[in-house]
Amino acid sequence: MPKRSYDAEEEKPKAISSYTIKLDDVQMEKLRAACAAKHWKTVEVPYARFTFKGPKVNVTAYTSGKVVVAGKETEDFVQNVIEAEVTGAPKLGYDEVLHPDWFEPHAGLDESGKGDLFGPVVAATVIADGDAVRSWLAAGVRDSKTIVDALIIKLDGLIRDTPGVVVETCFLGMAEYNRTMGRPYASLNRLLAVQHATALENALKKKWVPRGLLDQFSKEPLVQRELKKRKLERFTLAMRTKAEEDPVVAAASIVARAEFVRCMHALSREFGDKLQKGAGAAAKAQASVLIEKFGARALGHFAKLHFRTCYEVVSAAGKLDELPLPVPKEKKEWKR
Repeated sequence: MPKRSYDAEEEKPKAISSYTIKLDDVQMEKLRAACAAKHWKTVEVPYARFTFKGPKVNVTAYTSGKVVVAGKETEDFVQNVIEAEVTGAPKLGYDEVLHPDWFEPHAGLDESGKGDLFGPVVAATVIADGDAVRSWLAAGVRDSKTIVDALIIKLDGLIRDTPGVVVETCFLGMAEYNRTMGRPYASLNRLLAVQHATALENALKKKWVPRGLLDQFSKEPLVQRELKKRKLERFTLAMRTKAEEDPVVAAASIVARAEFVRCMHALSREFGDKLQKGAGAAAKAQASVLIEKFGARALGHFAKLHFRTCYEVVSAAGKLDELPLPVPKEKKEWKR
């Protein structure tokens, strides 16, 4: 029986166990110093300038300038020592050997704001090919969770201005979001699936590609079901956790985060202070201040009302008559 699109898993290329590069004399000495700093054992090898034997990788530098790295930790050593410390070169050719699928035309999907008390949930689709990916890797495009907001906005502009790239986002304003999530049997994951499908469908109308990769937010094939409703069955959408390793998915995570950051800036101006991300104690304290400042009903203009935090702060303020929120379900305690 053939696999359905949502059952398909990305075939991960095998990590290479050997790598060869040509270095000049200065780079050779940088490499020698980097290996020596790890206190690895040195061994004698014919025609070699030096050879270091690490726990899971061996490094041999020959008099010709050739360097051979071999072992289970080859990938890690090349990325974190040779490319980061010795050559300073972006991981272009190496990535193309290790991850050729990154450079094929495809769509990347990710979202932002799902776990934040304030601000919308933004879904983003980016469609790109190898030329865009090479430029993005050189510019430092990666998972948005590892990037500060100022750089997020800059990289968002870079991604959107890259020739041949298609970018689409989808999100609801806070009032519409809260109306939608306030309906009986509403589900954030189902809403997010609709947003992802909408952004992807709009992107595919501008540039068709046969496949895409989604950073997994649900074990159910919710987005795939939405695509089927929209007659997009020819498109294959795979999903997995940590999909942001794919630069096109990483670009989608940056675009989604940048849109979320812009929305948060606008809401912060209305609030009169910088709204906190997340849903921790700081955000909860701001929700209480917001109620004192603007009244309980105004909370829905800034915050996701279905969050337990909103019920708690409205209840603590004695304002449930002003903003009647349903009592949240009891938290489940998972037994080990």
